[in-house]
Amino acid sequence: MKKILALVFIGLLISCKKENQENFGKPAEVETATTQKPEDLGKEIFDGKGVCYTCHKPDTKTVGPSIKEIAKIYREKGGSIVDFLQEKSEPIVDPSQYATMKTNFAITKNLPEEELKALEAYMLSF
Repeated sequence: MKKILALVFIGLLISCKKENQENFGKPAEVETATTQKPEDLGKEIFDGKGVCYTCHKPDTKTVGPSIKEIAKIYREKGGSIVDFLQEKSEPIVDPSQYATMKTNFAITKNLPEEELKALEAYMLSF
């Protein structure tokens, strides 16, 4: 019985050693934010901590213009949504709503550049 247990133990050690050697020197496959598509990350921010969804809908003007309208105008005029959200550029879609939007700059100005670019990619995908 002791010999059988010893053989099983040795077999386990050999199989574990082989698996470790196969992966030695190879980076671990871990999904990070950098592997996520920018549009997907942008949607998460739009629907989450950016709270953009409260005033902007895909096809309908509510408190603010629709995402499609924003995307269309920013594409036509070559504007930067990132710069607008960081208060580095003037509003080009609906300046009359600027005062309402200004309250949200406290959120958007503190988002990392990567997240702002992802948010822009999401909006321009419409």
